[in-house]
Amino acid sequence: MSTLTKKRLFVGALLCTLVVYVGYLEIQHLHNEVALQADATHASVPDVAVVQPKPAPPTLSMTLPGNISAWYEAPIYAQVSGYVKMWYKDYGAPVKKGDILAEINAPGLDAQYAQAKADLQVAQAKYGLATVTADRWRSMGKSQAVSGQSVSVQNANEQSARAALEAAQHNVDHYDALEKFKTIIAPFDGVVTARNISVGDYVAAGGGNLNANGTASELFTVADTHEMRLFVSVPEVFSYVLKPGLKARVTVPQYPNQVVTASFLTIAKGYDPNTRTAVTEFTIDNADQKLWPGTFASVALSAPAEGGIYTIPTGALVFEEKGMQVVTVDAQNKAHYKAITVGRMSDAYTEVDAGLSPQDRIINNPPADLLEGESVRLSVPEKGYLATADSQTDGDDDE
Repeated sequence: MSTLTKKRLFVGALLCTLVVYVGYLEIQHLHNEVALQADATHASVPDVAVVQPKPAPPTLSMTLPGNISAWYEAPIYAQVSGYVKMWYKDYGAPVKKGDILAEINAPGLDAQYAQAKADLQVAQAKYGLATVTADRWRSMGKSQAVSGQSVSVQNANEQSARAALEAAQHNVDHYDALEKFKTIIAPFDGVVTARNISVGDYVAAGGGNLNANGTASELFTVADTHEMRLFVSVPEVFSYVLKPGLKARVTVPQYPNQVVTASFLTIAKGYDPNTRTAVTEFTIDNADQKLWPGTFASVALSAPAEGGIYTIPTGALVFEEKGMQVVTVDAQNKAHYKAITVGRMSDAYTEVDAGLSPQDRIINNPPADLLEGESVRLSVPEKGYLATADSQTDGDDDE
């Protein structure tokens, strides 16, 4: 084979190789373009996870803090000023109505009382003299021995003396009542929960015991604890269940393993604007005197829930200017926004009072840029993706 022929074969083979390589590059380019277009088409349809509404639990439960108070509780203050002569009932002492708690020495009051009695005697003497004088002038008036004007004056003097006598008697009655307040008595059957006086302490009328700062406190506190009152601030979303017949399960720190039953008594028909709660009162039988006033209580309330309420993950909610919404997926995998009415909310789930049906497929954590009518692709979430208690339970069951 000649050298020229070899060169021609080499050039031809090189051209063939170049043509094949160029063709390969073109085919690879077309393949990449198709793959890129397919990836772009796939990426344009968002992947979403859907959940279905689940019926809310048949029982609504809530645990709230409460405060236990006595059935009656009376702080007792002094009504006279003086010094404590003696006290007779200490902390925790059971008392009956009328039992003497303490006695007060009030020499100033005693002097005023004695002065009032003396003033009464003076008024009685003046009234007696005015009566005798008026009788004489009325007798002389009948015989025309004195003028009618003089008789009228004596009658007026008698009436004035009678009024002064009545005023003096009322003043004596006033001090007589104050004298009785020198003895401090129990207002009802109960127990002494506070004693803030000692022998020799000075107490002020209407104020109580004066401490070193000059502020007053009650002498005693007496509580009737045969039955207790339980006060609970209940949120407005739960207040609809508060009605006669409702029972509460109560536990207190000193008896952690014992449950006490409290019965609904009444509710303040108004909410605190700061907390959106209503003060609710329950009663607790305390015949064994185990519960004390001022005890903190943990109060568990439960009641049948309203029907037609569903729960969905809180992440499925969409906050819009028009109100609360969710995004549902129809049979053609198209997204649609749907207005709902929400009830109670928590970190994990939210109750929906209206706007959903059990067949709705709801997107959990919908993309922020998802448009109405946009196509979506359903995906199966990994276990633990849905944060609701129900979904976690289902996952455990699957395992």
